[in-house]
Amino acid sequence: MHTVVERELEMRLVLSPERSVPVAARLGYRSDDPYAVHITFHIDSDQPVNWTFARELLVEGVFRPCGRGDVRVWPSKANGRSVVLIALSSPDGDALLHAPAAQVSAWLERTLRVVPPGSEGAQLGLDDGLAELLAW
Repeated sequence: MHTVVERELEMRLVLSPERSVPVAARLGYRSDDPYAVHITFHIDSDQPVNWTFARELLVEGVFRPCGRGDVRVWPSKANGRSVVLIALSSPDGDALLHAPAAQVSAWLERTLRVVPPGSEGAQLGLDDGLAELLAW
């Protein structure tokens, strides 16, 4: 049986240093995909926008800047509150979002209780599959 950990939250899309707009988002984690986190953005379009990247990147980004390329994450302050900034880049454009650090951290803690760091590989059942193959 696989476990799903989800959290709905409001992120802010940064348009300029002085202006941001709310974006409804859902953080998702599945124990059968233990290395990844999924963020679904509900925007004014026919389909939501989905991003998937390494859980480790988000865990580290809560504490210090990390990531290169398509996804970068770092802690910051917005209006005196702790936030996690997430910069996303794709051929379709770039986006800078921030989320309340306390909500992201609480959700990450739940994912880490479901699948502790270092135990992700055991969730994939590779050892069982290999043993089954070698039993032939």
